[in-house]
Amino acid sequence: MIRKANTNDIDTILEITSACANYMISKEIYQWNETYPSRSSFENDIKRNELYVLENDSKLIGCIVISTFMDEEYIPVKWLTKNKNNIYIHRLAVHPDEQGKGYAQKLMDYAKTHAIENNYTSIRLDTFSQNHKNQKFYELRGYKRLGNIYFPKQSEHPFYCYELVL
Repeated sequence: MIRKANTNDIDTILEITSACANYMISKEIYQWNETYPSRSSFENDIKRNELYVLENDSKLIGCIVISTFMDEEYIPVKWLTKNKNNIYIHRLAVHPDEQGKGYAQKLMDYAKTHAIENNYTSIRLDTFSQNHKNQKFYELRGYKRLGNIYFPKQSEHPFYCYELVL
C-alpha cells in the first residue's frame, strides 16, 4: 500500500535511506551520504504533502517524493517540455532487503498515475552518473536522459537528468 507519509514515519524512512546509502557505498556508488537525505528534507516534504511511503504487510519498506517544485539546479537543463506543469521525483528508496521485488517500480507507477490523473506534462528526475543500475531502471521505463547537474555536497560526479513526457 502506498500512502502519504506523516511525521511518525520519519525515523523509519531515515533507517531505510541510511541502509540504502550504506548499500550503495558498499558498491562504490557515492550517491547518498551521512548528510543526504536528511531529516529536515523529509520534514519539509511532509509539510508540502509530497512524501509517500510504501508498506508491505504493515511494514514501511520504501518512499518517494512527488513534488511540483523545481530545484534551482534544474534551471539550466534543456528539458523536453516547458517548465510549468511538471512533477519531480526525489528520494526514491526501497530498503536493500526488499530490492529486486518490483517495489521501486510500484512507487514509480504510482507517481506516473498521479501525474496523468492531475494532467501534468512530464515527470522529471535525476540520478547519479555512477549509479548505472538506476540509469537502466529509468531508461527501460521510457525516461530520456538530458543534461547533467551537480550537487557538490554529495559528489564531485554529475547527476543525470531524465524526463518522461506524458
